[in-house]
Amino acid sequence: MKRTDRKRILIIEDDFHIAEGLKLNLSLQGYEAAIAGSGTEGLRVWKEWNPQLIVLDVMLPGLDGLAVLRHIRLEDERLPVLILSAKGGTEDIVKGFTFGVDDYLAKPFNLEEFILRIERLMTRASWRPEAAATAFDHKGQCYSFGGNTIDFERMTATCRQGTVHLTDQEIRLLKVFIAHRGRPLSRKDLLEVGWGYSGDTATRTVDNFIVRLRRYFEDDPQNPVFFKSLRSVGYQFDHT
Repeated sequence: MKRTDRKRILIIEDDFHIAEGLKLNLSLQGYEAAIAGSGTEGLRVWKEWNPQLIVLDVMLPGLDGLAVLRHIRLEDERLPVLILSAKGGTEDIVKGFTFGVDDYLAKPFNLEEFILRIERLMTRASWRPEAAATAFDHKGQCYSFGGNTIDFERMTATCRQGTVHLTDQEIRLLKVFIAHRGRPLSRKDLLEVGWGYSGDTATRTVDNFIVRLRRYFEDDPQNPVFFKSLRSVGYQFDHT
């Protein structure tokens, strides 16, 4: 049965013939499909196009599929991702699930099985409630903690310094911290989200941003209760 809502599926696959075949068959099922031929392009299209599901190869030029998956999971834990890979050993599959994939299908694969797995992931995603912390307002626009309020739409914060205007990267880092509250994040994790995969960016850049966030939101920036340092690890945002 064809769909009328045209759910978007992003295919990150460097084999042109496989990618075009998947796109054609997904289109015949009523989906809107797009192709990215590398990991870097896949991340760009994901951010710009906002697909409802991703089909992801592991062996990609440049940035491999597991690195792409890791990057996505730093910002979105709920987006369904299906790995479609020639690396089908038990160790590879376990590694994929460890990195946060929802399903794993080894090449060569049966097309009917692939379509059924896509259907199942889409159905399961539609059952999930929107993940919104109780500290968000009813519109999911503002987040409050410890007397501070962040307005993500207006890119402002009401805090101990009054009202401050936040930069794009401050907003991105705050979203990552909130999505992963209570969990350690390495400087590398934060660099990948805030600045992409540049090996030239010094980890000191992250530290400088944390200093700014503490200055905004902590009553005593020298003794933070929200943006905590974890020795030899990185940082952790605590708010329950």
